Amino acid sequence: MGRRVLLGTLGLGALGVLTAPALQRATDAFLAGASQKDPTGLTGLLPNGGGFRYYSVTASVPHKNETNYRLTVDGLVDRPTSYTLADLRALPQTRLVHDVQCVTGWRVPSTPFEGVRLSHLLDAAGVRPSAGAIRFTCFDGAYTESLSLRQAYRPDVLVALRMQDKPVGHNHGGPVRLYVAPMYFYKSAKWLSGITVTEDVRPGYWEKRGYDVDAWVGRSNGRDDEPTS
Repeated sequence: MGRRVLLGTLGLGALGVLTAPALQRATDAFLAGASQKDPTGLTGLLPNGGGFRYYSVTASVPHKNETNYRLTVDGLVDRPTSYTLADLRALPQTRLVHDVQCVTGWRVPSTPFEGVRLSHLLDAAGVRPSAGAIRFTCFDGAYTESLSLRQAYRPDVLVALRMQDKPVGHNHGGPVRLYVAPMYFYKSAKWLSGITVTEDVRPGYWEKRGYDVDAWVGRSNGRDDEPTS
């Protein structure tokens, strides 16, 4: 290889290093916007720079913020409650760092999540003896999820306000999402708006379409991935 060719190659390499972050940010922004207008979910087949992929089961999702976000806790409880973002931030926070595993195969290692333990909100509401499960609803108007009451009381299940050490962004399900550390990521419902205590487990959006209700990483959905916690 001649000197001129070598220097040109090195120059292109350096240019790639300098421009890659900007190009990646542009790609991420494009995918984020496209995913909001893609009811097919096909944009979710493309990874972004953080290793995550964008998924939504609706054509668009409204934005919520400090002024209009509310999380309700109701159903088989003694004290139904509604929380603002400020209310949730004022509660004791727990930080967890685990891999995130999607049932479609991709994995993001060592991802921090921070928020309120779901068990804390359930205790504050006063779960009745007849309760056996939790149903989660989301402000996209379509997505639902569920956990058994025993699963909901695990210390690694959070109502998450922060992800990757920053507030959960809209495209990642913010301002508040569920985080179920030991299960495949579809259990960690985005755009969380409702926590309803029920007698029995009610299959969520993807469970009605064939996914396992008990979605333990490596022990469900026909997959043998390494556990995330």
